[in-house]
Amino acid sequence: MIISASRRTDLPAYYSEWLMNRIRAGYCLVPNPFNARQMTRVSLLPCDVDVFVFWTRDARPMMTSLRELDEMGHRYMFLVTVVDYPR
Repeated sequence: MIISASRRTDLPAYYSEWLMNRIRAGYCLVPNPFNARQMTRVSLLPCDVDVFVFWTRDARPMMTSLRELDEMGHRYMFLVTVVDYPR
């Protein structure tokens, strides 16, 4: 399974600590965007995740966690948006 994290929210830039806590826990709960009461449990275990794709404008907050991801056996890649205007 490919985990796309995330196109809706810049998880690496703003929520990297939360994301790492969820990866350590081995799962996360994802609400259905059309029915917030319906939650899906998604495994984040290395045996279930082929790769994490991190979409971000600022990967720096995740840099300190890359060694830990490597040690857990996770594979990952970054898609960085480069724009010609300030935040």
